[in-house]
Amino acid sequence: MYIYKTTGVCSKEIEFHVEASILKEVKFYAGCPGSLQGISKLISGMNVDAAIEKLQGITCGGKNTSCPDQLAKALMLMKEEIA
Repeated sequence: MYIYKTTGVCSKEIEFHVEASILKEVKFYAGCPGSLQGISKLISGMNVDAAIEKLQGITCGGKNTSCPDQLAKALMLMKEEIA
């Protein structure tokens, strides 16, 4: 299980589990509950690289990031750490 402290978004933390490059479980703490639960369900079972490609660069309102973008950053950091 990985834990990532977010910055610049409503969600404060993302917790996720990866097995063999596949996202198994994703939980966002705080933020927009319905949207974040939906995102979590949609990307569960997805390959990490595919998730990064889909989520990276998404912005929210006037912010230069979003909760999905923060998850992409967390996944890229995880990949760097295990490389």
